[in-house]
Amino acid sequence: MKFTLSWLKDHLDTDATLEEICAKLTAIGLEVEDVDDKAAFKPFVIAKVVSAEQHPNADKLKLLMVDTGKGDPIQVVCGAPNARTGLVGAFAAPGTYVPGIDVTLAVGTIRGVESRGMMCSEKELQISDDHDGIIDLPADAPVGTSYAAYAGLDDPVIEINLTPNRPDCTSIFGIARDLAAAGLGTLKAAKAPSFKVEGETPVKVRLELGGDDHLCPGFALRLVRGVRNGPSPRWMQQRLLAIGLRPINALVDITNYMTFDQGRPLHVFDAAKVKGNLVVRRAAEGEKVLALDTREYTLNPSNVVIADDDGVESIGGIMGGEHSGCDENTVDVLIESALWDPMNIAKTGRAHGIITDARYRFERGVDPQYMVPGLERATELVLELCGGVAAETDVVGYKGFSAKVVDFPFSEVKRLTGLDVSPEESVDILTRLGFTVTGAGERVSVAVPSWRPDVEGKADLVEEVMRIHGVDNIKPAPLESHGAVNGRILTTLQIRSRLAKRALAARGMLEAVTWSFIPKAHAELFGGGAASLALSNPIASDMSDMRPSLLPGLIAAAQRNADKGHSDVALFEVSGTYENDRPEGQRRVAGGVRRGTASLSGSGRLWSNAAKGGGKPVDVYDAKADALAVIEACGLPMGNVQIEPGAPAWYHPGRSGTIKMGPKIVLGYFGEFHPKALGALDVSGALCGFEIFVDAMPDPKKKATRTKPALDLSPFQAVRRDFAFVVDKTVEAGAIVRAATGADRKLIAAVNVFDVFEGASLGEGKKSVAIEVVFQPTDKTLTDEDFEALTARIVGNVAKATGGTLRA
Repeated sequence: MKFTLSWLKDHLDTDATLEEICAKLTAIGLEVEDVDDKAAFKPFVIAKVVSAEQHPNADKLKLLMVDTGKGDPIQVVCGAPNARTGLVGAFAAPGTYVPGIDVTLAVGTIRGVESRGMMCSEKELQISDDHDGIIDLPADAPVGTSYAAYAGLDDPVIEINLTPNRPDCTSIFGIARDLAAAGLGTLKAAKAPSFKVEGETPVKVRLELGGDDHLCPGFALRLVRGVRNGPSPRWMQQRLLAIGLRPINALVDITNYMTFDQGRPLHVFDAAKVKGNLVVRRAAEGEKVLALDTREYTLNPSNVVIADDDGVESIGGIMGGEHSGCDENTVDVLIESALWDPMNIAKTGRAHGIITDARYRFERGVDPQYMVPGLERATELVLELCGGVAAETDVVGYKGFSAKVVDFPFSEVKRLTGLDVSPEESVDILTRLGFTVTGAGERVSVAVPSWRPDVEGKADLVEEVMRIHGVDNIKPAPLESHGAVNGRILTTLQIRSRLAKRALAARGMLEAVTWSFIPKAHAELFGGGAASLALSNPIASDMSDMRPSLLPGLIAAAQRNADKGHSDVALFEVSGTYENDRPEGQRRVAGGVRRGTASLSGSGRLWSNAAKGGGKPVDVYDAKADALAVIEACGLPMGNVQIEPGAPAWYHPGRSGTIKMGPKIVLGYFGEFHPKALGALDVSGALCGFEIFVDAMPDPKKKATRTKPALDLSPFQAVRRDFAFVVDKTVEAGAIVRAATGADRKLIAAVNVFDVFEGASLGEGKKSVAIEVVFQPTDKTLTDEDFEALTARIVGNVAKATGGTLRA
């Protein structure tokens, strides 16, 4: 919602500064998103052409000497046809940004003559589309002063973020009313429209809605004869342009002005183009209308229209028709002011993709009591700007307004907000906002004004008191304790879901979030595809069914990464899958896939990787390790876990397994994927994965206690050292690893084999095995002496266990 400062002050008598107004708007819930203070117009000054001579090298250019009120005249080359001696206009000096041509001026040479600025047209300043000549001001315009201030272009534009529950502030008058209630000025009372009325409106209106009178609770229509529809006055055009609306003609501009000024959308028909009487009805199936946006819409019976004898003339409350629109030839005009059902307006606008300022207001709810007064104010503007004679207003359907009365105990303010607001102040705030308070004591009755359809009950009244009293007055307070330091907040399933995520992330996998909807063919491939899980209104044809497994989405994500050059990926997700359309059919699953060489061990320096020309492709054992890691992280006793060969059809039959707890509880599956399944998914490469049913895990029999923190990290840096031992070919690498680890099980965190070499230089029957030892101190930084002692123990242990010696 945009408005200018001067427009606001038409309704609000205040001495507050722009900054104070913006601060107060945000404080009372009308958050200011942007303020355009029109700084771009400040460099332009009023200047006078002292002389205008023909350019020596161009027939269509003139050489001007311009008095800017600051020193000697300035030389300017100009091609405007109206450039002449004595003309007063708007001047831009070098360094000025000209918005209409998107150029920052510099001193230039045009056809061999220096030009030090420019005289501007209205289009170059983006104040109109007129570019036939430069701006021509009255001779008494003050030379050397700001052109923006003289022309009224220095009016700041304020934009607020209006929430859907504040239809009263879709008008500038409503915003002024809120500010006045907040103590930032006095609301100006507008004079009641007064004009001469002659005769009746000959065009009558009928409501034929088949008993659904709520679709149009009221309709007012008035004829104005003898209008002259030319351009609207400059002040109105400037305000409309400032908020982003393009001026069209006086009649249309008046309706746009009323929409923003009073929150009262209206429509004007060219009376000569209306055949017979008007009827408000449902559209016929397939009925069409060419709207004012030049698009043709195909309607249906859920849409309410205004029609005449020739057919649809307007989509009620949303957009008028092109056929009966007003132009420069309009002489007689019908002004319509109606009420429409907010829900129907919203559905119709959404169905046809029409977004208009009228729809924006009607779907939120306009003031029903202002239907006729709004028509009166619009008529007054038409008579003032276009002339003519007004006829009597024809009103149908409107049954009047009955105010909603809310029982309001003042104690609710303290209970819901913690604010100590006296009953007297609460009454004063509500009264200033337009509510009518009756009664006395601790409870009163509050009548809700017609422009506040959002106020339903006492909590809404508390909100009104709170925002005007001041949200900043609410003191911050900590949440109440749950009674125990270890009080349980999360459920077992939530805790296990978090533990599963942490465990998989620690294993080098990346968390993914995939769609819950997959193609039907993929759902059938992974045990789904039931009719009950098909979406009635899918967002895309390839998202037709609820997923029975996390694997299709994860496999597809892995393939997309491979297609973009990232062939080695490890992804996991902990989320829901769907076995049927009942609540118990939704499962909580931890699933993951690894592709290429993204095994947990594949990222290290392994001799097997080098021997195979790269990383080891993932296999069933990687999937098994991931699956068991999830189960262990969730706290299940691993001694009770059983693994059986075989898994569902989308796994490879000889390279997969089922994880159980006891003979009946299936915890999940793991393995490499079946080639047919990968082919159906159009996926290639080494792939393995797993699914663990987190919700199938039995609840713990008793609350586990921890004797140390869940994550015990050392504050000291780990150190890596390499050793190469020459041993007999018959010695297993595992024996060397065990011997090295036994040198100090507290300090040695890991031992990995990264190279195996055989050659004549080592001697007959010998080989070299290289290992990497990771030292992780926990209580101090290791010194050189500590490393020497550790190295000696490692070498000694290996020599004792295998007979190996350090390779020279």
